[in-house]
Amino acid sequence: MKKTGLTFLVLFFMFGLMAQTRYLVDKAHSSVNFKVKHNGISFVNGSFNSFEGFIEGDLNSLENANIEFTVDAESIDTRIEPRDKHLRSADFFDVEKYPKMSFKSTDIEKTGDKKYKLNGLLTVKDVTKPVTFEVKYGGKIVGRDGKDIIGFTAKNSINRLDYNVAYDPDSKAIAKDVDLVLYMEFVAN
Repeated sequence: MKKTGLTFLVLFFMFGLMAQTRYLVDKAHSSVNFKVKHNGISFVNGSFNSFEGFIEGDLNSLENANIEFTVDAESIDTRIEPRDKHLRSADFFDVEKYPKMSFKSTDIEKTGDKKYKLNGLLTVKDVTKPVTFEVKYGGKIVGRDGKDIIGFTAKNSINRLDYNVAYDPDSKAIAKDVDLVLYMEFVAN
């Protein structure tokens, strides 16, 4: 009886390991976007063009997945180079001192059909704070090369002042709240 129980335990553990898949972000089909209110009357949109990340887990139980993501702060792009240069300066992201922003998941809650709350720690500059992204799972397909591809949309709004991005602290020209939207495709590795 002990031998059967031990065999079952080993098989269960091995199956669990096999079910764990690592998915790497597909940079060509993903984007990291933001929007911030300007002068209280309109918005400035932008993106970060250099990033990497992964999801590790079983698609049948995303609640147990591990997600990590990093963004190259210098890759900020609002389509206006003088503004981008200012955003890279110490007034905003201080990219020479803090070249990367990062996110590490702490837990994932299923909230509905293909809907999740992704909780984790977001680090911008020298500040790490807990955040929650609203995530919608777009589904899974098999790519041309036979590898699984999964898609997600993740949204959140953060207060930039909480992360020492404190230029215009009274928010007269630049709102304190920044909306984040990530459109992500990940490919099985």
